[in-house]
Amino acid sequence: MSNLILIENGSVIDGTGRAPFAASVLVHGDVIVAVGPQANERAAQAADVTHVDATGMTVMPGLIDAHCHLSFDDAESNPEIFHQRRNALSALVASYNAKKLLRAGVTGILDPDSVHENTVDLRDAIEAGVVDGPRIACGCYALITGVGGTGGRLIADEGVTGYYKVVQGKDQIVAEVRRQIKVGADWIKVHVSGVVPRYAYRGEQCSWMQEELDLICQVAHDMGVPVMGHCRGAEPIYRAAKAGMDLIVHGTDMDERGMELLLDRKIPVCPAFTFQANMVDFGHRLGTDPGLLKLFERQIINSAESMRKLHAAGVPLLTGSEAGFSIVPYGLWHYREMEVFTRYYGMTNLQAIQCATQHGAIALKMEGKVGTISAGMKADILCIDGDPSTQIEVLGEPDRLKHVFLGGRAIDLSPLPERKPISGWKYPTIGRRLSREVMQGRAS
Repeated sequence: MSNLILIENGSVIDGTGRAPFAASVLVHGDVIVAVGPQANERAAQAADVTHVDATGMTVMPGLIDAHCHLSFDDAESNPEIFHQRRNALSALVASYNAKKLLRAGVTGILDPDSVHENTVDLRDAIEAGVVDGPRIACGCYALITGVGGTGGRLIADEGVTGYYKVVQGKDQIVAEVRRQIKVGADWIKVHVSGVVPRYAYRGEQCSWMQEELDLICQVAHDMGVPVMGHCRGAEPIYRAAKAGMDLIVHGTDMDERGMELLLDRKIPVCPAFTFQANMVDFGHRLGTDPGLLKLFERQIINSAESMRKLHAAGVPLLTGSEAGFSIVPYGLWHYREMEVFTRYYGMTNLQAIQCATQHGAIALKMEGKVGTISAGMKADILCIDGDPSTQIEVLGEPDRLKHVFLGGRAIDLSPLPERKPISGWKYPTIGRRLSREVMQGRAS
């Protein structure tokens, strides 16, 4: 393929929220150099141009998934992630999963934390051309205190458990943040809130003192590295925002104090509600406890007003799939958060697409470089059979994806080789509880 690529006869969604418009897109190397009449004029003057006919297609920026765990591998439980994931093998499997993302139109992700910190190695391998995959920004281990996280007493009181690293006191905090930056973290991830089993009825609680969160941000920011916080609950959101965190993940049950700080500082939020939305819509088919279904739906609904206010005030909302768990398998649900944004937050399809493209560049630390179809931007481009501005769900139909370009390079969309089971990879189970109803064949 030549250095010049002209994508012509398509309808462009540029990722800024603007209505679709008919235009050609000219790519030179890894950059978009012209859009519209200038693209056609420059192509006509060139001797060697590859033409891509996008008749009947939408030409738009590649999707950016701001919350995706490549090393978890469609896990069914925390114990599986904590105890079944070997380092080298999980990195190899993550590279396989990364190819699934490309085939779903995802050209960039933020992987906030990984087992063995091996997304750092995968990112470097992709950037070096050793393996294929989307652009990746990543964290190392998620920082927690001895009572943090969402795994309760499955998490060790010190050291590393799965994707968590326990830090206690000033010296450990400073040393670990600096170590992660040395390893190559693009972001420092902090589990600001967590569940304490004895007090689970309270929901997730803030497990850090304010001065500890302040210290994390101070050390990271001194080295030019941003900080993101997993925050569920009013107090965690407030403390994270007050400390100066650069991205809030989830942001459920926000109160006015937290809202004011987010509005004032324009701190981006990634709700990452695809996990909950899939549970709400499909959990009954998976045997999910009805009580959990109601809980997950409340989390989305109760946060909707806050998210609407943030969006209306110009706070960037990012889309994240939480892929890595069995309820959100890789390659299938990366568009789904856009449906959540339109259904619950009242966004138009174009506004939701902007969240998944232009705003997603924040997660990659590439604002102004990726996320829109405009001259000077990296050529991360999708050609979709259909119009996502009227039917957002076409972004979730693989057969509709006709072309993917990553940095101007055409991605092979042919199916991946079939993957076989890996010995010792999944957490074994002895099955359902053997009740009298099951024994007598009366249970559904």
